[in-house]
Amino acid sequence: MKYNELQSGAAVRGSLLKFDLVSIYEATQDVWNRLRDSTLFITGGTGFIGSWLLESLRWANQELGLKIQAHILTRDLAGYHQKVPHLANCPEFKFIVGDVRDFTSPAGEFSHIIHAATDSSHAMNQANPKQMYETIVRGTTRVLDFAVEKKCEKVLLFSSGAVYGRQPNDLGRVSESWLGSLDLLDPINAYAEGKRGAEMLATIYGDQFGLEVSIARIFALIGPYLPLDTHYAVGNFIKDAIEGKSITVKGSGLPVRSYLYASDLAVWLWRLFLDGRPGIPYNIGSENEISLGSLAGLVAETVGNGEFQILGKADVGLNPGRYVPDTARIRNELLLGESVKLEQAIRRTALWCGWKDNGSK
Repeated sequence: MKYNELQSGAAVRGSLLKFDLVSIYEATQDVWNRLRDSTLFITGGTGFIGSWLLESLRWANQELGLKIQAHILTRDLAGYHQKVPHLANCPEFKFIVGDVRDFTSPAGEFSHIIHAATDSSHAMNQANPKQMYETIVRGTTRVLDFAVEKKCEKVLLFSSGAVYGRQPNDLGRVSESWLGSLDLLDPINAYAEGKRGAEMLATIYGDQFGLEVSIARIFALIGPYLPLDTHYAVGNFIKDAIEGKSITVKGSGLPVRSYLYASDLAVWLWRLFLDGRPGIPYNIGSENEISLGSLAGLVAETVGNGEFQILGKADVGLNPGRYVPDTARIRNELLLGESVKLEQAIRRTALWCGWKDNGSK
């Protein structure tokens, strides 16, 4: 079934998910046999990115009979049961309720770890930067200690493009070799500095304990499971469009972003996990940039009523200017690319979130 054959209705989520999971599977088939019969430990597996990893892992298990087990650390198992029951009840997944900073080591052997746990809440970063920073650093320390304890083969650490700080306007795309420009005396950088600390810990554990840690510096994303009511601009725009409202850009509309779709993200992360060089960071994101003003217009025309407004207030936040990665390293080394264009990504995300495509656009 082609994507453009999908129809809005009761089954759209299942059809859309199947379409994306098939594309992930086709791009990662050679990866999965290396994980056959293994047991993974995953933190942050119930978030946006984690859910895509679990979806694709579940699909590969079913298609290939891999018997891969995953233990997933979460703080809110009841909420996940309500939100994604088919993953919460998957027999190959065992959910453990606990805090990443001080969880009790589960019994048994674990060959691989994915450390994705971090609350990227903009509100927490502003209201409680101490908690934000210590959750990242203490959580990463605890996970890496666990990896050493269990003699794990590989660890995948989720970092962020925020580690670069504010990207200069004359730097079109930021590469992994750029050292960044974070202000160490501004608490708003707690999240970014925490991620830098996590990468340093990964480097230390690699050097001191021989731990193989792959580092994913993740930029802006879009796709099913993306929350629409947090600080993600594209999510806010899609929410307004679905509700029939005029999309509102509070700032100038000039900041520039790029968005990698969730199925491409999953492909990139699985391949990086097993094929990336340990101790080397890889940017994960799209190079196809768009201003927030243009993004609002695109969402309005694609799934909304065509209306948007730019209020022109001061641009604030961690990245008020550009936030666009250079992904040459992962593209050249792992031969990866993007398969979903932004307009398609917006449509798929909106369909997942309840938009009814009447075919008039």
